[in-house]
Amino acid sequence: MSVVRYADGPTVEVEVLVDAPAGTVWSLVSDIGTPVRFSAELQEAHWLDGERFVGRSAHPAIGEWETVCTVVAREPERVFGWVVGDPGHPSAEWRFVLEPDGPRTLLRQWMRMGPARSGLNLAIEARPDKEERIVARRLEEHRANMQDTVDGIRQMAEAAQASAP
Repeated sequence: MSVVRYADGPTVEVEVLVDAPAGTVWSLVSDIGTPVRFSAELQEAHWLDGERFVGRSAHPAIGEWETVCTVVAREPERVFGWVVGDPGHPSAEWRFVLEPDGPRTLLRQWMRMGPARSGLNLAIEARPDKEERIVARRLEEHRANMQDTVDGIRQMAEAAQASAP
């Protein structure tokens, strides 16, 4: 078993196969308000301008916080990605990737911690002997929220597809 530290830039990815075309899925993943509907942590998201948005999150152990995110990838029906904080040195990177599979779409959501500091660093600095456990737990929290998000997007896309003329 390998040790995963924050400085390693740990990642997590989830996926779901959606019974709807990429255009339908794209309209949902490129709407920054969609994950708010499914994530237990993300409470609100609103645009600052055409490239930046603010996400407001809450966590029982951390409290509430806001982050400024910058869209760094926007290829319709392929990828929608953003970074948190300084785009040149972000505290996290997130992306949705869409892959057509016949009339369906394979939807993946991926995230990477770091390299810049985040709220997690306070917990790690308070208990450096527990860093691996702290990082693993945070990755599992992200994984659960991300899976809920892609599953919710699948349900919305399939419902839209079923009601399409």
